[in-house]
Formats: sequence, structure tokens, C-alpha cells
Amino acid sequence: MTIHGFQKLTLLDYPGRVACTVFTGGCNFRCPFCQNAGLVLSPDKEPVIEEGEVLAVLKKRQGILEGVCVTGGEPTLQSGLLDFLGKVKELGYSVKLDTNGYRPEVLKELCRAGVIDYIAMDIKNCPQRYAETAGVKNLDMGRIRESVDFLVSEAAEYEFRTTVCRELHRKADLMDIGKWLKGSSRYYLQSYRESANVIRPVFTSYSKEQLYQFRNMLRHDLPETEVRGVE
Repeated sequence: MTIHGFQKLTLLDYPGRVACTVFTGGCNFRCPFCQNAGLVLSPDKEPVIEEGEVLAVLKKRQGILEGVCVTGGEPTLQSGLLDFLGKVKELGYSVKLDTNGYRPEVLKELCRAGVIDYIAMDIKNCPQRYAETAGVKNLDMGRIRESVDFLVSEAAEYEFRTTVCRELHRKADLMDIGKWLKGSSRYYLQSYRESANVIRPVFTSYSKEQLYQFRNMLRHDLPETEVRGVE
């Protein structure tokens, strides 16, 4: 598997666990508000970290670290993902996967192989605005729905999350997401943050108060809705 980044310690990326984060390159989406422009648009220009180097650190930190978060880019595009995660599990770690859900067949394979403990799937927007928000003209919404249905019915632990921007997410859009995901587990509203690594840095965030208003409204359909990324 091609690894382009390795954060050796995180208390944020894997809920409830002291973990590290592995970054892969390449993505099948072009979300304009994405914070990892380099990994998405030009992964060939990013540094490469040998898989063996990462596994060596994990072996050394057994008993200190509890989990490994694999993110991107989009990790499910990596042909060596199953093999790599199998090696991580052999070292005794819990594994969290961040994904856009566009490859449901890979999610099913990984879950059924027992190499994933927690999946965080990004929900870009309500179905009617999904292609616009994901930056993909001919997006197959059926693939997203298949991943959502699979996680709800079969995944042991999962969360759905939406990075919220004023320019892309209206109150009505968020309410439609709530109706769509009704009956699912954890759902998080993540506040958009501007940075030098955003693909198109033209977006703005809602205020803390507005995000909590959205949370309270969404709890009608999604009782476990919470807010992330606000002071």
C-alpha cells in the first residue's frame, strides 16, 4: 500500500483511543472544501513512507498505542489495503477507516474479513446535492446508498459525518440528510475550517450557535447527532 503521511500520535482521529493516523493518496471525489488538496490532486508529488517503516513503529509502540486510523485521500482505492490492515490487526491494534463510501464492495470485503473495527463515512450532502458537493458530475448515488445501508445493517461500529459550509449546506439540506439517515447511529456535524490546503478556499463556516441549532433539529430523526470542530 502506498502511504503518503504518518502521524504517530493522535487523540482526535479515533474516538476513545490513543492512536496514530496513516494517510493514503488519490481520491475518486473532488470535494471543493477538502482539506487535503495535495493528497487528492497530486499524490505523486507527495512524499512516500514505506509500509515497513509504519509497521515497525506500530510494533515498537504496542501497549502504548491502541488504534490505527487510515484516512486519505480515499483509502479504499488502495489495492494493498486489505493486506496492510491484516498486518495491523496481527499486531493487536483496532482499526478505524475514513471513507467517502463510493466503493461499497471494498467496505464489505474489509468488514467481512474482520480487519475493520470502526468506519467513519463522510456524508457530503443530501442526495439531491451530492454530486455538486462531491465535485463529481456523473456520481452514482446508488453506491453511496449501498454503503450507508451496509453500515447501518452490518457494521459493528460506525459514524456518519458532514463537513458543513454555508455555501453548500442549507438548513433544508441538513434536514433532508436527517430524514435519509433516520435510524442510523452516530452522526456528526463538522465545522468547516479554512486552511492553505483546501482545494477551493472560498467557503465559510456557520457559527457555533447555528451548528448547535442544526444539531437540535436533527436530533428529531438522529438522536445521536453531535457537533465537532467548534471552540
